[in-house]
Amino acid sequence: MEENLLNEEQRKAVSFGEGPLLVLAGAGSGKTRVLTHRAAWLINERGVAPEKIALLTFTNKAAGEMKERIKRMGVSNIELGFSGTFHTLCAKLLRNYGMNVGVNPNFVIFDSDDSESTMKEVLKSMSIDPKQNKPGMFLAIISKMKNDLVSEKEAEGKARDYFFRQLTKVWRAYQEKLNRNNAVDFDDLLVKAVEVLKIERIRKEVNAKLEWILVDEYQDTNKAQFALTKYLAGEKRNITAVGDAAQAIYSFRGADYRNLKLFEETYPELITVGLPKNYRSTQFILDAAYSVVSNNVNHPTLKLSAEREMGKKVNLFEAMDERDEAKYIVDAAKKIGDRNEESAILYRTNAQSRAFEDELLRRDIPYKLIGGLRFYNRAEVKDLVAYLRLLHNPKEEISRTRIEKIGKRKAGAFDEWLGKLPEKKKAEGRPGQLLEDIINVTNYLEKFDERDEEDAARIENINELLAVASEYENVSGFLESAALSEAEIKQKKSNAKITLMTVHAAKGLEFLHVFVVGLEEGLFPHSRSIFEGGKEEIEEERRLMYVAMTRAKENLTLSFARSRLSYGGRHTSIPSRFLAEIPEEYIQRTQGTKNSRNQDGEDSRIKDTFDEFGEKKRIIVQDWEVEEATKDDFADIDNW
Repeated sequence: MEENLLNEEQRKAVSFGEGPLLVLAGAGSGKTRVLTHRAAWLINERGVAPEKIALLTFTNKAAGEMKERIKRMGVSNIELGFSGTFHTLCAKLLRNYGMNVGVNPNFVIFDSDDSESTMKEVLKSMSIDPKQNKPGMFLAIISKMKNDLVSEKEAEGKARDYFFRQLTKVWRAYQEKLNRNNAVDFDDLLVKAVEVLKIERIRKEVNAKLEWILVDEYQDTNKAQFALTKYLAGEKRNITAVGDAAQAIYSFRGADYRNLKLFEETYPELITVGLPKNYRSTQFILDAAYSVVSNNVNHPTLKLSAEREMGKKVNLFEAMDERDEAKYIVDAAKKIGDRNEESAILYRTNAQSRAFEDELLRRDIPYKLIGGLRFYNRAEVKDLVAYLRLLHNPKEEISRTRIEKIGKRKAGAFDEWLGKLPEKKKAEGRPGQLLEDIINVTNYLEKFDERDEEDAARIENINELLAVASEYENVSGFLESAALSEAEIKQKKSNAKITLMTVHAAKGLEFLHVFVVGLEEGLFPHSRSIFEGGKEEIEEERRLMYVAMTRAKENLTLSFARSRLSYGGRHTSIPSRFLAEIPEEYIQRTQGTKNSRNQDGEDSRIKDTFDEFGEKKRIIVQDWEVEEATKDDFADIDNW
């Protein structure tokens, strides 16, 4: 094994003997290297049979990469006992032992679409309108309870109000339908596997087969996965967990970073090894990122030291508005692409991609969009554009066909409204106002539930569409722009050097140059974390910011706009509290167009922000200020 490739801390983790080991691996500190070298060390140096080792990850891609690395370390003709995702391992366990917990070994696995279709049928059979009560909402709550190892009967016993009593009935009917189909959903794979391993006879048999357990990204485990790893470790307790609480950003999937603390409590004899050396980013980037995430109080954070040079300061760009922001960022990214280097533009929500896509398409610059459809190809955007196209040309059949698929009642309401609309308004009406009228008359938004994560994203896309449409004087101009944007999407992807994605999608990736955009209150941190959440939600947003910043290897640019076009018009923006948490010595400020400066041409200053919403704090940005912030100050942002 190439031990010379490991630093002192990595070698200590790799060559650890028997018992539980926790590796606190900061961003870019070589956690994958540690896990793969540890597996190879156990085989080559410790003499452990490869089939005794289980390597658990969260994606098949990560598992494949680790297997390839292990093969390159002298174990190319040997297969591990298991290497893959939690769900894959659970499926194997249920194929072998599922009959012991009432699962037929020939079960089928329902994916998310199958589960949603099943839930729709369940709701209809119970005379519950799936348009008013979204299947996804029920599935999300049930999934959370399953991942927390709360059984259907336990939930039923704790149901105190009408909604939860109804929920438990829906859950029971949903589960019965799965059973009739000899099916399990993704959550059942975990829950049923835990039930299997609770059986002592089976647990001992599995423990005899898999004696060494290596787990990646432990901060992303939920309660069911924690229980799985505990049972898999068995009495020998030869378990290695690698994780970093500062990179825990998936609570909406049920992940619980507190499992790292629970891991320590479960194994009092635990040895902990920290990996403080970073091989990805420059020191300025690491120090700026640490200054943000270290404001969290619910978990420790490793302070990382760069093995690279100090590098350049973090560039903070203050834009006049979202167009100014997009122009500056795209121009900077193009220069990078011209040098044949890659860059990434990271944003908090998918709806924010629109301004950057428009600018890239306008300038004929190739780009890659990761983790989502291009803006004008998103279903809700295409629906509303179809209404507008039919208003502009009532004979257009393609749009009418699309509208009829949305729902005949809505199409009828639209036709009735269209018949009453004066010809002058049809021809000269502003598209933004007409779209609002269409949404209201067709009750288009009633199909979405803001409590559902995906629906909330769709509503954000609709509000972004309303915002951009409001900039046009007439319908024909807007439709022409939208059509050209859609047509220009057919571009050569092979030479694209600019990648657009959400911060969540960027987890695990790295780029020479990173632009984190839209750093304003209500955007990043997101409005839901400010008004509907508490300290935990704000801390997760802060961890998300840390993840975004540490994707950068050489250059990091952060940007915010002084005003932004949002639902209802243009509004003054408040810079993100996270920007105020970065000391001035780590920042190099850049301003946008001349109009974005105050009359004296002074640099902007963010003197203070608020730690928790509602506290008396002051923000001063150039020639405007917000003092003693209240929810009313964010009313426009909250409507997004």
